[in-house]
Amino acid sequence: MGEFVRLEVADGVGTIRLDRPKMNAISVQVQRELVEVAAEATERADVRAVVLTGGDRVFAAGNDVKEMSDWSYTDMVDRAAGVQDAVTSIARIPKPVIAAINGYALGGGCELALAADVRYAAENAVLGQPEVLLGIIPGAGGTQRLSRLVGPSRAKDLMFTGRMVKAEEALAIGLVDRVVPAEDVYAEAHAWAAQFAGAASYAIRAVKDAVDRGLETDLETGLAIERQHFAGVFATEDRTIGMTSFVENGPGKAEFKGR
Repeated sequence: MGEFVRLEVADGVGTIRLDRPKMNAISVQVQRELVEVAAEATERADVRAVVLTGGDRVFAAGNDVKEMSDWSYTDMVDRAAGVQDAVTSIARIPKPVIAAINGYALGGGCELALAADVRYAAENAVLGQPEVLLGIIPGAGGTQRLSRLVGPSRAKDLMFTGRMVKAEEALAIGLVDRVVPAEDVYAEAHAWAAQFAGAASYAIRAVKDAVDRGLETDLETGLAIERQHFAGVFATEDRTIGMTSFVENGPGKAEFKGR
């Protein structure tokens, strides 16, 4: 259990919670703790899906600018991989991950939300990549994940101007997937994650890997990745359970074991 990032597990859902007062600024320590917690969520069999949240008031206002302000070029050369690794560790959790976004998700906080598979935003959420206003650029995956999610033109507009978008605009451009009242955003995100507590976890893992790796390459290679996973899931116990249940009882009644 880290000082600022913790994993809470109940009923098959793991909640990764940032708690670094006042604004969940992402420091070097927070980056390390995110990597550690992501590894734990990956390894634990009782975690079937993950909710990523910063709490009721703020998701994460960005990387710790005060900490970075005195870093030199060579300092950043040494540390840039760690900045990216924290976010990538969340993206690489081989289970469904949903971000529950309250308040600000800016800079590194927005990049962290982009690492989730799905994003639910509170009505009071504000998202953006304002790094250019500090004379820098996104460095934790924003230039890559944002452009893949909303398209290059919209991503460049957000990153060129550094402007922040409220929840409804974020929904309209595809930056978030649903907007709900602030008091409901965590509960709604948890309910989405909870549906996978009894799912065929290796099939879901295969879907996530095929989509994510496929987006990183050409169509032909993506199809080859899909073929490999499609054949691979036939080795799982859940495939036998699912197909037998379908033949005998119809769709949607299988009781999977996650194996």
